[in-house]
Amino acid sequence: MRGATTLSLAHADGVKTVARHAIGLRYPTPVRVVGRSVPRKEGLAKARGRARYVDDLRFPGMLHGRTIRTAIPSGELLGVRFDFDTAGFTVVDHRDVPGRNVVALIQDDQPFLVEREIRHAEEPVLLLAHEDRDALRAASVHLDCRSSEPVLDPERSPRAFKEIAIEKGDLARGFAEAGVVVEGEYRTGRQEHVYIEPQGVIAVPGAGSVTVYGSLQCPYYVHKALVALLGLPPEQVRVVQTETGGGFGGKEEYPSIVAGHAALLALKSGRPVKLVYDRLEDMAATTKRHPSIVRHRTGVAGDGRITAMEIDVLLDGGAYCTLSPVVLSRACLHATGPYRCENVRVRGRVVMTNTPPSGAFRGFGAPQTVFAAEVQMDRVAETLGLDPAALRAGNALRPGDTMATGQRLGEDASALAVLHEALERSDFHRKRRAWTGTGRGIGLSLFFHGAGFTGSGEVTLASRATLELTPRGARVLVGSTEMGQGTRTTLAQIVAETLSCPLERIEVAEPDTARVPDSGPTVASRTCMVVGGLLKACAEEMKGRLGGLSPSAYLRRHGPLTVTKQYEPPPGIAWDDATYRGDAYGTYGWGCDVAEVELDPVTYEVRPTRVTAVAEIGRAVNPLLAAGQVEGGTAQGLGWALLEEVVLREGRMANAQLTNYMVPTTLDTPPIDVTILESPYRQGPFGAKGVGEMPMSGPGPAVANAVRHLGLDVRSLPITPEVVLECASSSTESEETSTRPR
Repeated sequence: MRGATTLSLAHADGVKTVARHAIGLRYPTPVRVVGRSVPRKEGLAKARGRARYVDDLRFPGMLHGRTIRTAIPSGELLGVRFDFDTAGFTVVDHRDVPGRNVVALIQDDQPFLVEREIRHAEEPVLLLAHEDRDALRAASVHLDCRSSEPVLDPERSPRAFKEIAIEKGDLARGFAEAGVVVEGEYRTGRQEHVYIEPQGVIAVPGAGSVTVYGSLQCPYYVHKALVALLGLPPEQVRVVQTETGGGFGGKEEYPSIVAGHAALLALKSGRPVKLVYDRLEDMAATTKRHPSIVRHRTGVAGDGRITAMEIDVLLDGGAYCTLSPVVLSRACLHATGPYRCENVRVRGRVVMTNTPPSGAFRGFGAPQTVFAAEVQMDRVAETLGLDPAALRAGNALRPGDTMATGQRLGEDASALAVLHEALERSDFHRKRRAWTGTGRGIGLSLFFHGAGFTGSGEVTLASRATLELTPRGARVLVGSTEMGQGTRTTLAQIVAETLSCPLERIEVAEPDTARVPDSGPTVASRTCMVVGGLLKACAEEMKGRLGGLSPSAYLRRHGPLTVTKQYEPPPGIAWDDATYRGDAYGTYGWGCDVAEVELDPVTYEVRPTRVTAVAEIGRAVNPLLAAGQVEGGTAQGLGWALLEEVVLREGRMANAQLTNYMVPTTLDTPPIDVTILESPYRQGPFGAKGVGEMPMSGPGPAVANAVRHLGLDVRSLPITPEVVLECASSSTESEETSTRPR
């Protein structure tokens, strides 16, 4: 790939890093900080144990909070009975809500506390607070409820939160041109976020105000929800992000509920209240990845050219809407995979079931539909007798191609580049030939991911970023949060590079709604690209206004200097929310994974032995952090592919413990060879796109296709030993049937 930078990581005794610097890339200023793997801003404090997470914080007179939840998936709340002496307890129910008893998000359908209707198990009904944790845990509350018949199967749900239709060309003509039509159904299950630090906040009451400190991704989401719940003016509500031990989307919208509960208890008691979930409550009650059922019908000409795609996407949204519309949107926009086709129809629905709500999760929607698209591609190749890599190469999107929405791709489209790099680095073709008929398999997946909010989302957000001059350098003021992905460091690098200022002189203020502007949520692979771009513009203006003066000299001569920029869409971008036509994203990241597996013939366990992960992300502001995102997302994707199964019984999670909800450990994670390619995006800071979401999409289908190479027709995730055994049995029965004399 022309002008590409490659960073490779391989497991040995530690991590080995090799960098090949780009040839011919030109940037506005000499590269000094951007493109270097500088140490993390907060790394030393975390390594030395000085970083303070929410459960490390204490306030005078602080109480501890607890949530009382339903045990049935559907029905009515008839009454509450206290089987303990309530003296010394603060008790809150829906009648104590001073504002609106609804979580302000997309649809106002989810109450903070149940009033009468119960729509899922673990739904919050009552809040308790006490200064003694043991007394709080011992308090027994009985909920009198009347059960009703729940809807647990999304295919039988009568209610849709959102429906989407995307059409291009003439589908009937496309199928008429096809020599072969391949159909298939693909399913994926729920996935638990398993962030290291569970959900937790502390609410501190003031004189007609409240301040919330919490482990969260989106301070202004929480702020909006609290203003509506408490009926307070926006300036009387303050949200401060504490150090956050992981999020992966699970701390995007859900912390609004935890914060609301703690705030209600704090305002009623007049004392600070800490509400921190234990792992069981966190797993049982909080949002999960949307389960999916995706059906494909693909028309293909004899030479392997795709002539028609008809795709139906069904997502299970759970009991309330939460962020389901945007998850469905991204799922549908990525449903075709990174492939050219002139005749496309995508239909999508996300429906209500009486299960705990589904919500944001890394990749939100794209991993589900990419899994279906990539397993379908291997089945198409198998049907035609074609090499799966050759089929992808022949149909991969190229610069200038149009997508299902009519969007024309720019010069940074890199599907072929990542595919060729992954094939070469993994030695795919040789291994595929050598391993055929053995207990080893190899499979690949080609994928892409839109960077930033969908369609007009970024315009609606109208994000702002501020840069403040300090005597030593500058201070970054944004609502974007650090949760382990490196936000503080990469944003500081962008500013330092633009100002030609040493990195150590760039400060990053803690996200505090009383101090920082609303930079939009820390989601959707938008922080580096969008917020970093705003900060680069701030720094460019600040540098011009300094006029060569040092920061201290400017402050002495002119006084304070603060620059704020607000998002403006790139030129030529157009999107219609009603018709789903136009430019869905400003740009796309591109990826290709190759998974190598072994099958245990006794236990039917599929063991990944190596993954080659190639990602094209525009520009790696911090190569090591970018590679870490790819490696971490790949490991998380392997967990979803092979181990992680949320078991629901009567709408309730039956394995809400880390002893029986299995996530990959270091012993389960194979060597992951990460390669970063760069094809700079003109509108991104120094060419950067997004990186965090995309790596989640590749491992699932790559593993499934590696298992297909073993001769097993797997079309669902996770690929547990039980699933493999069932597939093996079905395969044996099919062979017996086909060879039986007639």
